[in-house]
Amino acid sequence: MEAYTIKVEESRPATGDRPSAGPVYRCIYAKDGLLDPPSGIESPWEFFSGSVKRYPQNQMLGRREVSDGQVGQYVWQTYEEVYNKAIKIGSAMRGRGVNPGDRCGIYGINCPEWVTAMEACISQGICYVPLYDTLGANAVEFIINHAEISTVFVQENKIQSMLVCLPRCVAHLKTIISFGKVADAQKQEAEQVGVSCFSWEDFLSSVNSNCKLPQVRKDDICTIMYTSGTTGDPKGVILTNRVVVTQVINTEQLILETDNVVTEEDTYFSFLPLAHIFDQIIENYCIYKGASIGYWQGDVRCLIEDIQQLKPTLFCGVPRVYDRIYTGVKQKISAGGLLSRKLFQIAYEHKLSNLKRGVRQDMASPFFDRLVFNKIKQVLGGRVRMMLSGAAPLPKHVEEFLRVTSCSVLIQGYGLTESCAGCFTSIANVYSMVGTVGIPVMTIETRLESVPDMGYDALSPTPRGEICLRGQTLFSGYHKRPDLTDEVFIDGWFHTGDIGELQPDGAMKIIDRKKNIFKLSQGEYIAVENIEIAYSQCPLITSIWVYGNSFESFLVGVAVPEKQALENWAAANHLTGNFVELCKHPKSRKYILEELNNTGRQLQLRGFEMLKAIHLEPIPFDMERDLITPTFKLKRPQLLKYYKDRIDELYQEAKEKKA
Repeated sequence: MEAYTIKVEESRPATGDRPSAGPVYRCIYAKDGLLDPPSGIESPWEFFSGSVKRYPQNQMLGRREVSDGQVGQYVWQTYEEVYNKAIKIGSAMRGRGVNPGDRCGIYGINCPEWVTAMEACISQGICYVPLYDTLGANAVEFIINHAEISTVFVQENKIQSMLVCLPRCVAHLKTIISFGKVADAQKQEAEQVGVSCFSWEDFLSSVNSNCKLPQVRKDDICTIMYTSGTTGDPKGVILTNRVVVTQVINTEQLILETDNVVTEEDTYFSFLPLAHIFDQIIENYCIYKGASIGYWQGDVRCLIEDIQQLKPTLFCGVPRVYDRIYTGVKQKISAGGLLSRKLFQIAYEHKLSNLKRGVRQDMASPFFDRLVFNKIKQVLGGRVRMMLSGAAPLPKHVEEFLRVTSCSVLIQGYGLTESCAGCFTSIANVYSMVGTVGIPVMTIETRLESVPDMGYDALSPTPRGEICLRGQTLFSGYHKRPDLTDEVFIDGWFHTGDIGELQPDGAMKIIDRKKNIFKLSQGEYIAVENIEIAYSQCPLITSIWVYGNSFESFLVGVAVPEKQALENWAAANHLTGNFVELCKHPKSRKYILEELNNTGRQLQLRGFEMLKAIHLEPIPFDMERDLITPTFKLKRPQLLKYYKDRIDELYQEAKEKKA
């Protein structure tokens, strides 16, 4: 098997309290040294201004305009138009006393104003601080005060929530700029506590002349990205211009090394949060290439409609999104006739066989792509040729299915805010990397460190351990939290908290999370994320949270059923009621519990990893109830708090049945 990494440093034995660590690796594309940022590019501003010079009339930022309550086609601003607005916005901020190095917040869903405000900040050397659209008022208040934000750009319908926390933010916050309009009453309320409030157009026109752009340097702070986290206050991840620029160039080089190319002709569909580093890097890269970026409306019910209207060529998603596409397509196939199902199976197996032999995606089965898989391609508008997945590991069966059926290159990666997005990436057309997050990117070296308490040995024949990173695209530290920085940076290595397994070809597979482990009362260790990944392969559910603790001998869970599947089963078994009522029905709970455990047995879960009771939740886990992060990761303490009474009931039910 071809190796895609090279060893650059030997392994380290255990000494005293320090565990052993495996060899240090980097990818073959960086065999002569890690990628450095190019000379002449001091900040991401040069990416934007360069594209303005090369492609001034190219469509840059687009949204669907609403007229008389009807959503129309995409309306675009050119690179030149966005540039002129960014210069004016930056000059207006400087005119109000915001200086290079100061912090400016951006709060709202993805839209042209978000990126324009970001570019305005970068042009003036102002550090921009994204505020998650779904973190809620308390976290927004915390970040404004912690980062000492003086100016914030706010989505129009978020102004009211800003005003609620405003009295507790006035020590630093002096100016609010709406992405759209602002009501007179809102202006007056802000002015009562000494804060000026502007509409977007008023702020644009508030400057008489553009100020000179300051000298910005690579090591200046570009952004402080607050991670939502699963516990405690958000942590401010400091990313310099050097790190952001290098990551964008790294993205370009990796795409070129794998025989792909992005040009000014491409269109990217933006719906993953811009307040998250993954989408920011992709959009910066698109801007660097002069490509077009079209934004969704912000309503998940209109997501597919927006995609089909835009017809993008580039698409980024998280596993939850791809899993929904997978489930929807599989349901349509199952509902088809015998002949169409048979044709699909023949086409699938033929193309999969070619992919496994190393044939390029676009050459693996052009005939079946046109005859069978083109219908699936149309789900994403018909033009997508490159899909990226990040934020969490993509289940192997979903990745394989989409590689075969989407008529598109699918690249899975792994990254953190602390690594400025991707630190590992799979290689397009290398099938052996399916089910892994690929190899280190060209800016990163990696090693595994043993975790003896969990039984992971980085020096074993199949190396497993905590993924540690070193290189050019790591954060500088947590803002005002040197204690937390010291916890994760040890001997120059950033400890991710994720457990990886090194594959023979050098690819990394994420298998566990260091902290999401606990003992049951009988002493058995539970790696809960592994169990959830296994149960998630049951087609009857869309998501699941598994719970256990050291005082109980078994596990229980909360699952969100797949609505159509449950309703179909209910109809076949003469159960009546709406979806909420079906979720409460004892027969529904018994059926789904049995099917979940059947899935667990098929995937070789051990007896103590099987669920003994389940609650069916009709409402998907959401950010409004603070149950998941903006990247759809479960917030376990919050889930326990929300479902505490139900969890107690599940344990009582299971014990009564056992008795």
